[in-house]
Amino acid sequence: MNPSGERSGTNPRSMNRHSFPWFLVVLLLAGWGVSAALVRGETPRIFLIGGSTMANFPQGHPKPGWGQQLPKFFNEPGMVRNHARSGRSSKSFIDQGLWDKVKAEMQAGDYLIVHFGTNDSKVTDPARFVEPRGQFRVNLERFVDETRAKGAFPILATSLARRVWDDQGVFVDDGSEYVVVTREVAAARHVPLLEMRLRSIELERSLGVEGSIRLHAYVEPGANSFYPKGLKDNTHYSEYGATRIAALAVEEFRRLELPFVRWLVSPARAAALTEAASGESRPRPPGVGVR
Repeated sequence: MNPSGERSGTNPRSMNRHSFPWFLVVLLLAGWGVSAALVRGETPRIFLIGGSTMANFPQGHPKPGWGQQLPKFFNEPGMVRNHARSGRSSKSFIDQGLWDKVKAEMQAGDYLIVHFGTNDSKVTDPARFVEPRGQFRVNLERFVDETRAKGAFPILATSLARRVWDDQGVFVDDGSEYVVVTREVAAARHVPLLEMRLRSIELERSLGVEGSIRLHAYVEPGANSFYPKGLKDNTHYSEYGATRIAALAVEEFRRLELPFVRWLVSPARAAALTEAASGESRPRPPGVGVR
């Protein structure tokens, strides 16, 4: 095969442009890490599946997901298709038919970011719980295999860290087995991995015990109609926090040199978006965080 993608000795004029076997190109490009959509001159779409920390919420809701903030980091925001749903695990996302809907919409050359592991650990909820080295692994492998069968490209993301500090002011990570399995599946199946766990831990630590409160969904009583009694949530994010997490995902896209980085806004613009979001999160009084 020559650099233009044609087989040696093949006359391209003998091929009907409408019957060109794009599926063969997709199979070849899968090995090169290049999207068929890019070759066709089309804008690829980036599908997101996961739980509440990634999901879209109504305007004014105090805990938007990072997937809701991600489109503003692209010059063509519409290429991001956020199918994440609040409260879903990999199991319930499949069982409720949500995965089938995503598959039906995905096309060759698209991308899928898979971000599960938080709700999968709900041991007391049989509708969501799965063992990390059992059905959770199987579900991740299914997302990978069925995405590739569509000619699209899977990307796995480790789950985010909750905000937990001990009495000595040391950030505590629970060492989730779901994170370990996500990394293992990515390595075994040669799938790009967004290291969102490590990046979120670094972010929390950089801001400290009190500073990290700004990342999260803290609401004073009477300040928000969704939570009139107030809210102190160390798992979900404020608009500022969700924007910071989305910015970390963008940094991971660049680190991995994913083909769709050409559609990202400039690093300077990304920094400006993050700075603008900081105005949405008011400073909190000391002593209201989890220790």
